[in-house]
Amino acid sequence: MLDSVVRSYRNWKRYRATYDELSRLSNRELNDLGISRADISHFARASMK
Repeated sequence: MLDSVVRSYRNWKRYRATYDELSRLSNRELNDLGISRADISHFARASMK
């Protein structure tokens, strides 16, 4: 059970780090990457896998 909690926490930290990093980018930088602001949470969730 503890493994599950630790894994969930690490996944959440990875999600937040990715989300925060992408959120700091300007719209132009996101556009250069082919990402819209609406897609940030999708890409952050994908980083957890």
